[in-house]
Amino acid sequence: MCKNKTVEEYAAELGQHLRDLRLRQNIDQRLLAERAAVALNGVKNLESGRGATITILIKVLRALGQEDWLGTLAPKVSISPLQLLKTKPGRQRASRMKGSLRV
Repeated sequence: MCKNKTVEEYAAELGQHLRDLRLRQNIDQRLLAERAAVALNGVKNLESGRGATITILIKVLRALGQEDWLGTLAPKVSISPLQLLKTKPGRQRASRMKGSLRV
């Protein structure tokens, strides 16, 4: 996947990847929907790039044995201890505007 794609292009590409994976496993959409415990239209919408809920995506990935894909969508963020030492703490409160009245 490359940068500067539209949301629709990403959805279509993801849907195509899921369709290809399903076909490689020789599963039709109806059987995948049953295995994932989702509506058939959810699978159809996901594969066509028309969208689906995150819940449907997760269930379909599980049914296809591809839960590891989820880790690539939101990889764990880690900061090294040295990086923590270099960063300054953020502001803890807002500053008072000059000339403002105290109540």
